[in-house]
Amino acid sequence: MKHVIDAKDKKLGRLASEIAVMLQGKSKASYDPRLEGDDTVCVKNVKDIELSGSKTSQKVYYRHAGPLGHLKEKKFKDVFQKNPAWVLRHAVRLMLPKNKLQTKRLKRLVIE
Repeated sequence: MKHVIDAKDKKLGRLASEIAVMLQGKSKASYDPRLEGDDTVCVKNVKDIELSGSKTSQKVYYRHAGPLGHLKEKKFKDVFQKNPAWVLRHAVRLMLPKNKLQTKRLKRLVIE
């Protein structure tokens, strides 16, 4: 089944958790945790996603390059301006279970 979601004026976290539930197939009666599910989620108007409070200026994404002292950080505002689809995909990825089905489920997320 294909779900089409309009992300205009929706909060990032609430939207990401809704998408994660659909990708897992938890909204169906035939849900089984060991199966990847068969629902596809298509998200439109990603550039119009909102954050509550002052997170737009305070939220920071971290990644570590390995050696000591190589902690990289990027502000949400800069990342969202450059690639809003990455922000949503990252939030959904963190809300899915960390197992071998995670990448298969993420491939069924289409962001337009």
